[in-house]
Amino acid sequence: MKKSFPFSFEFLYQVFSLIIIVIMVHAIYVAMIRPRADAILAQQAIQMAENKAQVTERSVFVLIRDYEQEACFILMFWAIAIMGYKTFKTSRQRALLQMDLIPLAEGVRILPEDTRDVSRQIQALPAQQRTTLLPRALLAGLQRFSTTRNIQDVASATHAYCDSEAERLESELSMIRYIAWAIPSIGFIGTVRGIGDALGQAHKAIEGDIFDVTRSLGVAFNSTLIALLISIGLMFLLHQLQQLQERYVMDAETYCDENLISHLYTK
Repeated sequence: MKKSFPFSFEFLYQVFSLIIIVIMVHAIYVAMIRPRADAILAQQAIQMAENKAQVTERSVFVLIRDYEQEACFILMFWAIAIMGYKTFKTSRQRALLQMDLIPLAEGVRILPEDTRDVSRQIQALPAQQRTTLLPRALLAGLQRFSTTRNIQDVASATHAYCDSEAERLESELSMIRYIAWAIPSIGFIGTVRGIGDALGQAHKAIEGDIFDVTRSLGVAFNSTLIALLISIGLMFLLHQLQQLQERYVMDAETYCDENLISHLYTK
């Protein structure tokens, strides 16, 4: 007996994409971002030591240098990778809507006795296509028509399949929603850490050295700023993906109505 693989391709894709993103983002931080940011901060410290009234310019490297921002970017790219996969998968399934899965001549009706022949045409599709929403809904409708000979039951069956698919797609977005929630939370962790560091160095500010205090406060505000900006962008992409999936389900249900239910006939 052939054993099925315990993990789906999508699960493996998510795991390996996370590993690759962690390696790449951390490498960029170690090789470029943190060295540049440290050099800029060191230069700013020298300038402020020479001139207390020196106004330092904000740098993008300093803005994103801390560990909280790195974690936010890792989660952002991971969520984008997951959404990219789901977008590709949905777009590939939408291609079936352009196919004539139930080829019928003009004026030809489908009788209960014809459902087996029509079903064979759909079952002849490759397995990867046959397991998607549209073929499954059509096969369920044809099977229901064969057993009950009731057109209303066919409409109920196809509608139920589309509803269950919509709920499944909605539940699969829970990981992306969690990531979109986790990113601002990580930003707030950076805020707490930065404020804590600033309070721990308050004695330096009393002595007149405020650079370390302002640097710690920069960690607090920069982490929140980056996290909120990333979260806003991710929520926009998530709503676009959700809209694409909802349109696919509605279009599949319309396809069933126009290409199957409208051609059914009972004597």
